Amino acid sequence: MRNNYRSKSFKAWLDKLQQESWQLELIISGFSIYGLSQVFEPLKIALSGFENQKNIVVLIASMIALISCYILMFTLLIHVILRGLWIGALGLRYISGDIDYKKLNYRPKFDRYLRKKIGSFDKYISRLEDYCSVLFAISFLLIFYILSIFLIIGALAAIGYFLVSDEVYTGKLPKIIGGILMAFVLIGVLLTFIDFVTQGFLKKKKWLAIIYFPFYWVFSYLTLSVLYRPLVYNFLDNKFGKRLSLILIPIYFLVIAASSYNYNRSNYLSSGDASNLYRANILNYDENITEKGMFIRNASIPSKIITTHYLPVFIEYNDNVENAIFNFNIGLKPDDDIRGFKSGIVFNNYDSDKNIDSLKTEYMKTLSKIYSFKIDSLDYKNPDFLFTKHLNKQDGFETVLPLKKLKQGKHLLSVYRSYKKDSVIMKTTIITLPFWYYKE
Repeated sequence: MRNNYRSKSFKAWLDKLQQESWQLELIISGFSIYGLSQVFEPLKIALSGFENQKNIVVLIASMIALISCYILMFTLLIHVILRGLWIGALGLRYISGDIDYKKLNYRPKFDRYLRKKIGSFDKYISRLEDYCSVLFAISFLLIFYILSIFLIIGALAAIGYFLVSDEVYTGKLPKIIGGILMAFVLIGVLLTFIDFVTQGFLKKKKWLAIIYFPFYWVFSYLTLSVLYRPLVYNFLDNKFGKRLSLILIPIYFLVIAASSYNYNRSNYLSSGDASNLYRANILNYDENITEKGMFIRNASIPSKIITTHYLPVFIEYNDNVENAIFNFNIGLKPDDDIRGFKSGIVFNNYDSDKNIDSLKTEYMKTLSKIYSFKIDSLDYKNPDFLFTKHLNKQDGFETVLPLKKLKQGKHLLSVYRSYKKDSVIMKTTIITLPFWYYKE
């Protein structure tokens, strides 16, 4: 049986819930804060994994989830603190009642000032109640705003990929349609932002409202605002809610800006620098990959100190590696590139392809041709690779270099990758790894 929202009984029920909602708010906030504190670490690990795999779609989804969790945690913590202050104020009111300014016996200047700025204790409790109620609602509204931003970026990226670029369609017509759609979305973004900042100015003017309505209608679905629009307008018709919602957004930007600051200890050296002649980055040595979410960057060796007469080298796999192979050996580039997201319903019958084994062999041979190593002045060409999973299940290629000709002491391992440019073979340095070699 549906509730009749116009009936007196339903309105009375809502009024009763409003009076008792603080209990539900505290319960939900408490459980949410506990749950969020448990989800941060797995989300960060997953984010690192997707970033390493260059899995853009899932990476963006994980970023939305992580940002939303930060917003919720920050807002709910403030809510719990203010709600605790509100409960404390209620308890104090039970004991001492309202503020007795006569009993304080301050000088007239201070007495007038405090009466004007503070007023009654009940007013203070009422203000705290307003802040708590609005904060609890706005925390979820801000998540929808973040989701809307990512959806708009996703729409622009999809138009660019499917229509404007030559990845899916070629010809002028798709590009014209893509250009029109992209212009529509960009104009819509500008108008929606102006309307948001001015709190509905475009909806108030006759001709501007007519022009803005088609954009408003499309963006209602594109940004999923049909789900949370009642919350927005309920804030906008209330001075207090409108003011607080506008204050909170700059606060979040300030928090993000503040979190971007780092303390630099040197003008020349940084902990984030790639490994080179002067620095050994921990992400290039297997012994340091001790936690989940840590991944090898470009290449790695077992340790900074090598005591064996051989040196295992791991090369990180990413799309750039396969692109370099296709650049060097164009015959390996398939007509249908199956990298990225593909439906599991469509099966690729590799077993029916008699040439797949020979293509894999050619793939690994090309890999050996494009990669070369140098330890100081000693060259290692055409290394023999194996495709494998390394630490934290990271995909890559592994080979082993002999060190019998090496003297004891500090050495530099340089990793090179060759590529073709106008039929000319050129070489680029991927990374340089310092290490010490001492025989056992």
